[in-house]
Amino acid sequence: MTRESADHDNQMLDKRDQRLVAALQCDGRLSAERAAEVLGIGVRTVQRRWRALLESGAVRVLALPERPASLRATMLRVRVLRGRLDTITAALAARDDIPFVDVSASGDEINAVHLAEPGPRDRLVFRQLPGTQAVTAVSAAVVLHAFGEASDWRLDVLTPAERAALTPRPPVPRSQGATAADAEGLLGHLAEDARLPAAVLAARTGLPESTVRRRLARLAAGGLLRTMVAVDPRRLGFAIDANVLMRVPPGRLDSAGRALAAHPAVHGALATTGEANLHVAVWFRDLEELYGFVSRELGALGVESAETVIVGEAVKRPGVNRVTLR
Repeated sequence: MTRESADHDNQMLDKRDQRLVAALQCDGRLSAERAAEVLGIGVRTVQRRWRALLESGAVRVLALPERPASLRATMLRVRVLRGRLDTITAALAARDDIPFVDVSASGDEINAVHLAEPGPRDRLVFRQLPGTQAVTAVSAAVVLHAFGEASDWRLDVLTPAERAALTPRPPVPRSQGATAADAEGLLGHLAEDARLPAAVLAARTGLPESTVRRRLARLAAGGLLRTMVAVDPRRLGFAIDANVLMRVPPGRLDSAGRALAAHPAVHGALATTGEANLHVAVWFRDLEELYGFVSRELGALGVESAETVIVGEAVKRPGVNRVTLR
């Protein structure tokens, strides 16, 4: 890749394209006609810009698998000898039970999310990582409550009325909507491209197109067809990616977590075990914005202490390949 093409790939999306990305966050299978009607953009323009964004890989719309309620998420902080960072990072990123892997800007710490069924002492946390000579320290904090996850984040470029008009109705009870038979054979095909047309899905599954359309409608109505938009935050103007680990008094933990989950910069807010009991992931345009968030907004929520870790590299996230943040 030439430097010119790399610079083009990192070019910030204009306001219109950002609004079209935000529309897909509301509904990953949104029609161009509906987006054009709500946003006041021509249908052909919507079709052309979506096609360019999706075909270039700048934007991906993914169907999220249903996560078993029994799975337990653990936040891992792994300190590594600098010369062995890539080896440990690659090993963690290769695991199916680890959906998120970040490397700190300092280059000596890996932050990851590990999903596992509750049970005996976890082999990865208590044996494999500590037993690796390249690893100098491991800490693990179990997620007690998710106030907001990456798939819940919304780019703050739509009005409340536009967002409401583009967001599907709340799902109906499962007994009245989707079934396992509806999901079978469809969600797997939508995992990497949730906007595949019904005709393409019919060809891939061997089902009649009318059956595919009915099943898609039931999946959406029943809340099983959940989508998220994967996009490089730099294309949206966010040069700073950071994790903030806070200590909050127990009586203020819930209110602080809910308030932060609603913050436009926060794309993940979790209550955890450990000394730092509230963890948020944030995107900001520059360090000055991050400073204002830490120094003013966190204090107003009753946060007692905060540790900020700048992400230097987002190694593994849904729909996003290895990305270096400069």
